[in-house]
Amino acid sequence: MTRLLLTLALVNPVACLTAFGLAHAAEAQQSASPRHIGVLLVAFLPESKEALEFTKGLRQAGYAPGRDVVIEWLSANGENDRIPDLAADLVRRKPDVIVVDGTVAALAVSRATASIPIVMTLAADPVGSGLVASLAHPGGNVTGFSAMAPELWVKRLQLLKDILPELTRVAVLWNPSTQSHVTSVASLKAAAPLLSIKLNLISVRTPEDIGPAFSDVVRSRAQALCVLADSQMIAHRSALLSMASKARVPALYPVRRFVDEGGLISYGTNFADLFHRTAGYVDKILKGAKPGELPIEQPTKLELVVNLKTAKTLGITVPESILLRADEVIR
Repeated sequence: MTRLLLTLALVNPVACLTAFGLAHAAEAQQSASPRHIGVLLVAFLPESKEALEFTKGLRQAGYAPGRDVVIEWLSANGENDRIPDLAADLVRRKPDVIVVDGTVAALAVSRATASIPIVMTLAADPVGSGLVASLAHPGGNVTGFSAMAPELWVKRLQLLKDILPELTRVAVLWNPSTQSHVTSVASLKAAAPLLSIKLNLISVRTPEDIGPAFSDVVRSRAQALCVLADSQMIAHRSALLSMASKARVPALYPVRRFVDEGGLISYGTNFADLFHRTAGYVDKILKGAKPGELPIEQPTKLELVVNLKTAKTLGITVPESILLRADEVIR
């Protein structure tokens, strides 16, 4: 390149400057380091369709993984006791930004760092859990999306009543250690008497509690089940679905993945959409925005999904009014 520039200088000084500029730009591009994004998942796996939507969102924002950004994936696979160590490990690697898929992971990472930006994909109750000061003005180093979980459970209970008009006994699987579940249960307790429904609250704190919980569901002679799914329950959904099927109890879930895999009905946030939109927050932060100044958004897409195959197996006739409202009906 040096010999070429000297030759150009003797022949054409302008051409020399042009060539030097191009060479300098090429060298600068080659020396530029890709930005480092750390992702800590609890409910989902890196190869899940939800996580892949995050990568897709980055591409649409102009980032080529491997060239412009390096994404480091860590997964707790629904094991909450692993989260603090994974969070600390990720922080030690000093990424430019950390993406988490839920409240438990967000809390663990925020305890491990007050400086690295954190983007939450689907935190259920970021204010109630103490992650941020407010949705409009998060402050600190945390931003992202709120999954609006507590506000939706009253509508879900009404939905169950619409499908099963004679419904009077509902079992509720919940995790008392999850702040958003505490708020959701309070909402359910307030709504249940208005629908002539008696609730039976059954605690699921760990994956090992799933089996005993369903024994309680059967003993209580519940006519239906509400699953307040947290990251552990989502990760261990196969066990939940299998036991619900054996118990022959119609169940409503907050996540459509359950219904895709055999559950009766779900109503809630489109998590794939939130993962996709999370890339927009990451893009802003990589361009210099401060996470504490980026308002936390609530989901714009709520979807109702019904599995008619499961309804038929359970001997349930889903009202036409529900099917017309559904975003998707699995036949």
